[in-house]
Amino acid sequence: MTIGNVARKKERKSTKNKAIVDENAPLLPKCGEDGGFDEFNGASFTGAVFNLSTTIVGAGIMALPATMKVLGLGLGITMIILMAFLTEASIELILRFSRAGKSSSYGGLMGDAFGKYGKILLQVAVLVNNLGVLIVYMIIVGDVLSGTSSSEGHHAGVLEGWFGVHWWTGRAIVLLVTTLGIFAPLASFKRIDSLSFTSALSVGLAVVFLVITVGITVIKLIDGSIGMPRLLPDVSDVSSFIKCFTVVPVLVTAYICHYNVHSIDNELEDSTQIRGVVQTSLALCSSVYIMTSLFGFLLFGDGTLDDVLANFDADLGIPYGFFLNDAVRVSYAAHLMLVFPVVFFPLRLNLDGLLFSSSRPLVLSNMRFTLVTVGLIGIIFFGANFIPSIWDAFQFTGATAAVCIGFIFPAAITLKDRHNIATKKDKILSIAMIVLAVFSNVVAIYSDAYALFKNAKAPSPRE
Repeated sequence: MTIGNVARKKERKSTKNKAIVDENAPLLPKCGEDGGFDEFNGASFTGAVFNLSTTIVGAGIMALPATMKVLGLGLGITMIILMAFLTEASIELILRFSRAGKSSSYGGLMGDAFGKYGKILLQVAVLVNNLGVLIVYMIIVGDVLSGTSSSEGHHAGVLEGWFGVHWWTGRAIVLLVTTLGIFAPLASFKRIDSLSFTSALSVGLAVVFLVITVGITVIKLIDGSIGMPRLLPDVSDVSSFIKCFTVVPVLVTAYICHYNVHSIDNELEDSTQIRGVVQTSLALCSSVYIMTSLFGFLLFGDGTLDDVLANFDADLGIPYGFFLNDAVRVSYAAHLMLVFPVVFFPLRLNLDGLLFSSSRPLVLSNMRFTLVTVGLIGIIFFGANFIPSIWDAFQFTGATAAVCIGFIFPAAITLKDRHNIATKKDKILSIAMIVLAVFSNVVAIYSDAYALFKNAKAPSPRE
């Protein structure tokens, strides 16, 4: 559909006030009054599902098999499904209150409910969440290409397997070359629609990873080399019970997409479809998460690492096993490289909006655009070299920013009920989400702090 088509459909009704895009309108988005964007309004249902699903599925999928190791297969899959329903409920609250307040962005909604400081709080949360996610992406790329060490020993990377151990196969050098050669160029685009082809390719690579993993597991199930997995957590003392709560931040992070819902809604040709878009995307992503968790844990059992890709470095005991190992790791590492700029885009915009709220749009200032981009990529690079594992990064972002974006902020907006539209059921659900989020994440943070204190004298996994 062209921009001209939209002009001819001015009479089409929508559930919210949207600006009609003119034929001569610029392609770059214009900032609205509440911080949102007046963008081209003609996306299809399928395209919206694709965009939202791409936002959801990222590096979180790699940590999900490790949650099965903690919770067991039965409870773990139940938690994945429960988190999907809670995510759908929180997004529905956001959209309903956005309609009432005529807000076209999450930041505008927070500003409508809590004023300037509410909007700033959301921007900070998005910064922390997206920065943590991008650090995880880079950690995984480093694990895949140069290898990783854990208590079980060293797991060789793809480059180590192909060429042996050299100075140029080390993590720091590999990540530096990858950052300068791939991440930085892709992050240099000023318009997110310039990344549409790479986003489509990234989804295809994720499918390749899943299909190969399922195929390997089915073959090993047929030949009887895989035993019955645990269905419930192994709780033998208080410490092991508390450890079960450490998976909550990881699960929350895996579903965070709230900061992109408004932009997708604003682009829909028929905005009444947004609820179906959200439900379809969550159903699709939940299915992918369940399959990855199920087959990943079946394949490696209690030997599943925090980053399951690192498990694909040993002989699988099947024909072409080493080739399939490399195919799995390289396909998903390439997927993350291509998704990186999509997550980086809102990170850069939010940081610029936080620091330079009164300045002209970022895309019109080359110097500011360059400085913000280089600064963020530098922080992500150093974070990926010094944070021990993706589990640590996910727990930090999930226990802080992600839980605020996904549950606490939507619940707080509902309880504030500035437009008097919240039902009793909404308020009960909001209280339950806040209590669950705060309790689970306080326990998770305590567990992490205790583990760090206990292992303070232990050598770093990167050494």
